[in-house]
Amino acid sequence: MIPQDFIDQLLSRVDIVDVVDRYVPLKKGGQNYLACCPFHKEKSPSFTVSPSKQFYHCFGCGAHGSAIGFVMEYQGIGFIDAVKLLAEGIGMQVPNERSVNPEASRKAREKQVSLEQLMQQASDFYRRELKGAANAVAYCKGRGLSGEIAARFGLGYAPDGWQNLEAAVQNYQDDKLVEAGLVIVAEDSGRRYDRFRDRLMFPIRNQRGAIVGFGGRVLGKGEPKYLNSPETPLFEKGRELYGLYEARQAIRDKNRVLVVEGYMDVVALAQYGISYAVATLGTATTGEHVRKLLKHADQVYFCFDGDAAGQKAAWRALENSLPQLVDGKSLNFLFLPTEHDPDSYVREFGADVFEELLTQHSLPLSVYFTRELCRGVNLSTPEGQAELIRVATPLLAQIVAPAFGYMIRKRLAEMAGVDVDELDMLTGVKAKPQRERGGRGGKREYRLPAESQRPLNATMVKKLIKWLLMNPEWAADVQLPDSLALSDELACFAMLAERVLEHGESPNTAQLIEGLRGTPYEGLIDSVLQQAMQDPDEFSDPGADDRQLFQDGNARLLKMLHAEQLERLKQKDRHEGLTPEEKVLMGQLLREMFSPPS
Repeated sequence: MIPQDFIDQLLSRVDIVDVVDRYVPLKKGGQNYLACCPFHKEKSPSFTVSPSKQFYHCFGCGAHGSAIGFVMEYQGIGFIDAVKLLAEGIGMQVPNERSVNPEASRKAREKQVSLEQLMQQASDFYRRELKGAANAVAYCKGRGLSGEIAARFGLGYAPDGWQNLEAAVQNYQDDKLVEAGLVIVAEDSGRRYDRFRDRLMFPIRNQRGAIVGFGGRVLGKGEPKYLNSPETPLFEKGRELYGLYEARQAIRDKNRVLVVEGYMDVVALAQYGISYAVATLGTATTGEHVRKLLKHADQVYFCFDGDAAGQKAAWRALENSLPQLVDGKSLNFLFLPTEHDPDSYVREFGADVFEELLTQHSLPLSVYFTRELCRGVNLSTPEGQAELIRVATPLLAQIVAPAFGYMIRKRLAEMAGVDVDELDMLTGVKAKPQRERGGRGGKREYRLPAESQRPLNATMVKKLIKWLLMNPEWAADVQLPDSLALSDELACFAMLAERVLEHGESPNTAQLIEGLRGTPYEGLIDSVLQQAMQDPDEFSDPGADDRQLFQDGNARLLKMLHAEQLERLKQKDRHEGLTPEEKVLMGQLLREMFSPPS
């Protein structure tokens, strides 16, 4: 876990305007900077970046966040990777609890850089070789690939022969060549030779664009047809996806990503204008693959052959997807005719027919899931219904998306002839608690929403939360009863104020919001910003009148809470009596209620 203090320090040193401007050209517009939103299509700019708040917000699609959040969304990477990327850009070293030795961390980073440089040198060599390789050029032309597409994906050719890479690197005896998977050392003789020989080469890039591995396709007869780089310090098959770096913009434009099984499928689809495809690297789709894909797009399509192997691969992809599912995002499965793969299908029928097949005839995960579970099960008998519940139980336990999980359980319950509560009891499925990230917390007693009572005016509290998020220095104006156990919006409001006051010097909006990432309040904060920030004026720096409105709102809220508290004490006094402490509190509340305003 990265300490919150480091996150605060990072956000105080990076400028969100500079960060966003690297990816999206910004123009000054009053107090803020404007651009057309990179996360949805629009003709007039509604994407606003505030240098004072170090926060961005799109008034068109609602996307918002800190510099960290922007890099996560734009690059499609996780929180830790985004922090590392920003920190590297300003020369900060990210703390790592697993590596407390700074010297070891420095050496590890230097080693990674040197391995990436070797991979780039090899790629440059393979690309140069492709131009003069008649057999490889003929193969590419035979598959309908243009020079432009070959250049876009960095295709190359590893010539036949044992030590061709010797001409591409400074020292062919360097052990890093073996570590990078470019060179193999024979066990019997100790002789070195190139791993890839007489193959069309597909460089595999990570999300930063660095080459971490290769896939090589044999041009004639030979096995294996595709040869991949081995697992190395740079390359893990279960984490990387071929073509993801090249497809980022197309995926963002379509809000869709297509997962296929082969390198050539990705390249051929791109040749026909379907540029949002990626491929797994000779391995089954993993949970890490799915998690990465869902960060890039709301719609994920898996395309498999219709044969037994394709069906098996699809089910494995579904199983690994279940723990990664997120409400509001969809996974779909397309099975091609057995005589086709995506490459051959798009070449025979064209891009429009392929996309129509993809969007109109693929199976939503829910349909494919229930269909496969019921395959071979006789649901007209109690035995068959019991079997359905038995096979569904371990799969249902993996689904953490609450709305989707409920709808799937409801559908399976109908098939099994029971209601949802009975199915939950039989399967033992319970709602998963939201994970909480550690950090500084308030000192109040906060109750979870499930056992709380809503405040009298939740809308007003959300407005106060929004004001406090945008103007953390106003925390000194917040006054809430110390004797009251707060919940929901009120608990969030109090916690925000306490975090600001504990922070020392007032944090900016970005620091305050990043401190809530992974906490139970993250969803509430997100919804507050989505609902409250409908007008670009909300992003302007406040004036004295705005501060007074915030103070007045706090005073009204405090009065409402005191009135609620007093009414509960009166009810308790009538029915069971008050403790001595409660009598003192009731007296204080009565005096405050009837004392003249100051």
